[in-house]
Amino acid sequence: MASDNNEHDAAQAIEAFTSFINTSTLLDLAHRFSATYSHLAKTSTEHFLVTPVTALPTGKEKGKFLSIDVGGTNLRVGFVELIGESDGAGESDRGRSSTVGENVFARINRSHDRNWPIEDHLKMDQAEDLFAWIGDCIAEVVRDAVEKEKGTEGAESFLGEELLLGITFSFPMAQTLLSEATLLPMGKGFAITSDLNLGKMLLAGYARHCEVVQPTAATPGSKQNKSSLPRIRVAAITNDTVATFASLAYAVKAAPNSRVAMGLIVGTGTNATVPMKLDRLHAVKKSALPNPDAVETVVINTEWTIRGTDKPLVDLDIRTPWDLTLDANSDAPGFQPFEYMTSGRYLGEIVRLVFTDVVSREKGVDIPPALQAKNAIPTRFLSEVVARKGGRIIQQELESRYPEPRTSTDPFWTVDRVEMIRDIAEAVQQRSSALVATACVGLLNCVGDIELDKSAAAQQNHSNNEHNHTNSNPHASSSSTPTPPPPPPKPNTKRTIEELVIAYAGGTISQYPKWLPTCQKWIDVLVQQGSPVKNESKQVTLKEAKDGGIIGAAVLAGMMGVIA
Repeated sequence: MASDNNEHDAAQAIEAFTSFINTSTLLDLAHRFSATYSHLAKTSTEHFLVTPVTALPTGKEKGKFLSIDVGGTNLRVGFVELIGESDGAGESDRGRSSTVGENVFARINRSHDRNWPIEDHLKMDQAEDLFAWIGDCIAEVVRDAVEKEKGTEGAESFLGEELLLGITFSFPMAQTLLSEATLLPMGKGFAITSDLNLGKMLLAGYARHCEVVQPTAATPGSKQNKSSLPRIRVAAITNDTVATFASLAYAVKAAPNSRVAMGLIVGTGTNATVPMKLDRLHAVKKSALPNPDAVETVVINTEWTIRGTDKPLVDLDIRTPWDLTLDANSDAPGFQPFEYMTSGRYLGEIVRLVFTDVVSREKGVDIPPALQAKNAIPTRFLSEVVARKGGRIIQQELESRYPEPRTSTDPFWTVDRVEMIRDIAEAVQQRSSALVATACVGLLNCVGDIELDKSAAAQQNHSNNEHNHTNSNPHASSSSTPTPPPPPPKPNTKRTIEELVIAYAGGTISQYPKWLPTCQKWIDVLVQQGSPVKNESKQVTLKEAKDGGIIGAAVLAGMMGVIA
């Protein structure tokens, strides 16, 4: 049984994560994010990187492409066929909303998909070793396609001697052409240095599978100069957020009052992309474009987690002591502070740091050794067990994963401690959702898609104080973590709604219970309360771009074919 002091310490810890989650503070934070993003876009060469994407897909792109998605946790490889939309199609449904639950990816076929975890040793190996492994995985998929297409009519027409490759790479990179990229510092546990030519490294990793087969006595029928596998040619390289953005922009036909305005990743890491006017960017960034004078808008890879983007969090004192500990002990201290507070690679570790700190203050307690190891609590465990299962099942799982010391005389995993770790985990999740929602609203304001009145946050102080008074004990139960107030009632007058779609992907936002609805609710509240008049006809909608990394890379490769 936990002591009263222990319960008080837990309540204080939870309050440290949730006390700022109210409309007025989040509106203030959104303003600060927006100002920071505007400043970094104009002054920084680390953030708000231009991409070679200066036009959006039309939905008419066609073709079959080999596509890979190199993420922070997994590698995915497969073929993507874009069916395209015929001229004049879709006119009858121009008025529909993209939030309708139809399968918007029906015009995209997938085949020969494979998925591999990127083991820690690969992240720490030399670059050549990592890319050789990626090349081996690509070869497995291509070889499978070759074997299955043998004897199938028309197989040569899509395989042939060369395959067009679309690449999604979930790390910072510099680009002047869509088919080329130079790797920047990676993060997410990877030790590879920067300044590598990404396309060349991938082609080199695959090249040995295209060695020429010479005729021998044992194989007299083999042809000279015949590659064992088709060659690949890089058609497009992109960041995961840009790929997510492009995949949904292709799949969802833009209606007069609905468009994809932003791409969002919340998985192992987090990032966002938006189209942005060139005149809002640092002058040197324009030189990265082949023909900047002919371009008005470019899709931007914000890199919104890298140092400097956390200034609003510092100014409002939102970071907790446990955040500072995690940052200091991370692979790259200070590099991605916003990511350390919000993304799947780190949420479990924050929960572990808070829980062990609180429990260690109790006299005579023996913390299980397995629980004292760095990263001992995976975020997936929080998502699949702690946030979903009943108390007794959670207790059994905790006892199995983190057994108490044999010398302990009292059971460690009491009902109170199980509830404590659940409450801490929910508070950490609530904060992650609220912070990303606020950053999204700040970014949309930065590019002019919505507006935030400077006086809106101040006007919310009184109403939020009343709302928060009803939730004065955040540790009372998991349901007492802050939730957004209901949006203001909409007038009965009929008006046209402009829907701004945020295309999202990533395991944290897609799979962690309550993460997505909490984020959507805070976006709704901040947009509506941020400027009740100017945003009255605005609606910002989160919509999943499932497998956006794989599909988006193919879409961009298809766009290159159209352009060529």
